[in-house]
Amino acid sequence: MLEDVPIHGSRSDIKSKPPTHQRNLSLDFRHVTNQASGPPPGCGHQRNRSLDSVLQRIPEDMTPTSPEGAPLRLCNEAPAPRLALPPEVPTGSDDSGIHTPPDGNDEDRPQPSAAARSRESLDSGNPEESEKPPDPPDTADEPEVKTICVSDASKKKDFLLRLFESKLFDMSMAISYLFNSKEPGVQTYLANKLFSFPHEDVDFYLPQLSTMYIEMGDVADVLRPYLVYRCKQSAEFSLRLAWLLTAFCGDAKRSRATKLRDSILAEEIRPAARRGHHRSQSDASALRLAAPTGRHLGDLASGRAFDNGCLCGEQCSCGAPRLAPQLQFLTALTNIGRRLAGVADKERRNGRLRAELATLDLNLPARVWLPLHQKPHHVLRIPPHAAAVLNSKDKAPYIMYVEVLETEGHEPLPPRLLPPAPPAPHSPPIRHTKSEENLVPEWPALSLYSALDDADAGDCWSHEDEELSTQYPAKLPAPDSLSQVSALSVLSAASALSGASTSSCGSRESVAVGAGEVRRRLADATAAPPPNAFRRDPQDPSALALKESWESKLSRMRSASPYGGLAGWRLLGCIVKVGDDLRQEMLAAQLLRRLQAVWELERVPLRLRPYEILCLDRECGLIQPVLNSVSLHQIKKQSGASLRAWLELEHGPPTSEGFLRAQNNFVESAAAYALTSYLLQLKDRHNGNILLDSAGHIIHIDFGFIFSISPKNLGFESSPFKLTSEFVDVMDGESSDMFAYFKILILRGLLAARKHCDQIIHLVDVMRMGGQLPCLRSSSAVSAFRARFHLGRTEPQLRALVDRLVRDALHSLSTRLYDNYQYYTNGIL
Repeated sequence: MLEDVPIHGSRSDIKSKPPTHQRNLSLDFRHVTNQASGPPPGCGHQRNRSLDSVLQRIPEDMTPTSPEGAPLRLCNEAPAPRLALPPEVPTGSDDSGIHTPPDGNDEDRPQPSAAARSRESLDSGNPEESEKPPDPPDTADEPEVKTICVSDASKKKDFLLRLFESKLFDMSMAISYLFNSKEPGVQTYLANKLFSFPHEDVDFYLPQLSTMYIEMGDVADVLRPYLVYRCKQSAEFSLRLAWLLTAFCGDAKRSRATKLRDSILAEEIRPAARRGHHRSQSDASALRLAAPTGRHLGDLASGRAFDNGCLCGEQCSCGAPRLAPQLQFLTALTNIGRRLAGVADKERRNGRLRAELATLDLNLPARVWLPLHQKPHHVLRIPPHAAAVLNSKDKAPYIMYVEVLETEGHEPLPPRLLPPAPPAPHSPPIRHTKSEENLVPEWPALSLYSALDDADAGDCWSHEDEELSTQYPAKLPAPDSLSQVSALSVLSAASALSGASTSSCGSRESVAVGAGEVRRRLADATAAPPPNAFRRDPQDPSALALKESWESKLSRMRSASPYGGLAGWRLLGCIVKVGDDLRQEMLAAQLLRRLQAVWELERVPLRLRPYEILCLDRECGLIQPVLNSVSLHQIKKQSGASLRAWLELEHGPPTSEGFLRAQNNFVESAAAYALTSYLLQLKDRHNGNILLDSAGHIIHIDFGFIFSISPKNLGFESSPFKLTSEFVDVMDGESSDMFAYFKILILRGLLAARKHCDQIIHLVDVMRMGGQLPCLRSSSAVSAFRARFHLGRTEPQLRALVDRLVRDALHSLSTRLYDNYQYYTNGIL
């Protein structure tokens, strides 16, 4: 053991004047060479390096000294005369004269202050104390010599710190350590580390962060600063977090999550108001902006249901509600789905849907957005004629298409294209002018059933064209002259004339239709349908709407939109689903995106089509539609042909380049979803939940039954995945090269997935807390999920496993039984 050597003086000096502000380790290491005074030969007292950096480079077997100068005894060790460095590490010295092993990573070492704070944050769970070094012990009260036992804890902290500061450390590892670690210092460090990750990486794990905030009190305390910081930065993040807390809060006793959600929705967490001088506005623009107020929020008949009355534009300092317009917009969309569920007839559901959307469209444009899409945008218009109710027996999910204006926050919204207000009785109509005298403080009340017969038809487009031409110089296309206000009374005639092609009732459009416009509409209505178009089916009204290609839909709707000439005009799709729990589908979508990222990283040509799912609460949400795709049920019902015959009809004969490309896409996507179905144990795999897109890719949707649950707990589907003879026929049979390629892709995908299985499994492990998801209530759900990666098998054993899985799936009796069950109960082919 090291000799008893004083610190910077004799022992008598220490007794007369106790030292202050000393670290646990001695700052003077002259005793390591058994010299009472002076440094080792050849060393000086230059201390240009940070003391924290020096401390990190001290070998593990060096014995520290106490503040009194006495050596700290190691348990169960014999004294040693001097420090012995490890034989495999050559000795060296730094600028301070302290013998330390050389470190070749000096350039990668963090800055001294950052390293000190990081190390201290791992030792203490209090983030406020991480900015200062720990206070020295009170040596006056405790003069006795202390004895410590050096364990592996300090070594673990050193390893963790190096891992956390390395370039390999990502958000996936942060979530895993945050979930598994019980040390307050580590949790605090990881919560602070979230600030350094890109927002999109953190947002991917927002369901896991929300679950940990609800279920883990110690983690919630360290996560709150980051969550509050992001809520102040982004209104969209605030709403996403509030919706997830609403969806996963189990009971009222979890008050921490409930209070945070209530604070967000009450807009108590918002950016601080900016103080200073604001640019003054003209009297005319001030009058126009002062007209709308927040008191009409949620009133669809007012025309300002989504207007919060903010006068500030991009940077709000007036205290107007920033979340209420978006909440009212999504509430209006979900209420439409609830009302549609009470309509029994599918044909009448579509008429009711278009009438409801026409009422909602009176309040657009507005500063609201579709949360499924990441780019900043504002909703301009919802064309009701493009919406359709999807095929469902009990619920009434519907798909709609929304015209938006992509913006970076600086572009103003275009003026609302409204029909002019009817004139007062016994007074001539007043034309729109740009003078301040004609600006009124209140907008006219709008109603879907208000008549426009008294309006001056000559003024319908003059005001709109003037304002739009000044703000947006792009040339506007010819407007669709059939107003949605008259769509309720002439819905049947409009359907016969132009295939229910109406435009927004929020548009200022003329009721009078010119002769040229009539001829154009008649020509469009009588034109030959595109090849392979679906016919109108009253039992499945969405088939005709979904079969149209996205490119033709985009071109047609842009030419008919009064906003189509704007440079930032975009068309987005959205499925509104009410009455179903989408939390399991959200977890499945996360797993699909992670699997797709793994296969892209490992260069495995497997193709999944993950799509966004947003849970608004436990029974409703929004789903991103899969474009240019139709279900296998619709293909078989509309064409009456097999799957291979349909591909030949769409892409050409079997030897053509188009068919071979579609066949390759089919095999790669079928293998991807076969492996995904096996890993996640997907159930309810009937032909209504399997899509085929225009390029030949197979796409699975509706992941409501995964892991340990099945529809009505019948357990019909016992096969590893769905593989029918029609699928094999598209691959040219069981003895073909494409079928062998199909099995090779499954094997390569399984090898790549188990290489990164920890990133996939911990997504499920975190969501298992609280028992909120029915699919994870089984105690063996996570362990069985891990077992399906077969971590202990060799590659030949995995090849034999894949052959057996494919053989069992192809000859599975349960697949045929479940398809027959769906046909006789729901009419799904």
